[in-house]
Amino acid sequence: MRNGIRFPGTGSSLRRFCRRRALELLASLVFALAPPPASTQENPYRVKAAFLRNFAHYVGWPPQALPDSGSPWCVGILGPDPFGEILDDTLRGRTEQGRGFRIVRAETLADLPLCHLVYIAYTEASQRRDALAELRNKPVLTVGDAPEFLAEGGVISFVVDERVSMNINLDQARAVSLTIQTKMLEVSNGVLFNGALRQMR
Repeated sequence: MRNGIRFPGTGSSLRRFCRRRALELLASLVFALAPPPASTQENPYRVKAAFLRNFAHYVGWPPQALPDSGSPWCVGILGPDPFGEILDDTLRGRTEQGRGFRIVRAETLADLPLCHLVYIAYTEASQRRDALAELRNKPVLTVGDAPEFLAEGGVISFVVDERVSMNINLDQARAVSLTIQTKMLEVSNGVLFNGALRQMR
């Protein structure tokens, strides 16, 4: 049992099961939107955009964050937008749980409406920390790709090597009443839980 996730078997059979299960779940998480692994390095933002869309499926928000059943998911890009048209193309005409998507871009948090998901694109650590401090007590899924992002208080940090993967700050998610499905935990590289980063695979 690891973080409430149960794996059958022991030894090498356990490792084979974990690798196979992780690959299956990763494929289902990204769906057909993600490029083949060989092209991930060429355009990782296409894969990241696919993940952002699917977070609306695998993450649960508290009822007060979703008062109107017909309102769209608000996806905020804070700071210099690294996606260009990729995110617009990925989310255009798509729905998750009966909701469409609205993308909002802003240079400062003061200019950004309250969103369900905020991708923090600041490269300056002080800007990221200030933004995360403002969002720390709000039901917002914060996403970034700085190596220090989880330690700074972000919820999901992208990791880019030969493919795009992620680490999850389960402590911060729970602090703001976000629920993250086990499937997401299983396909992550690591989960920050009770103050310690635990490797998942």
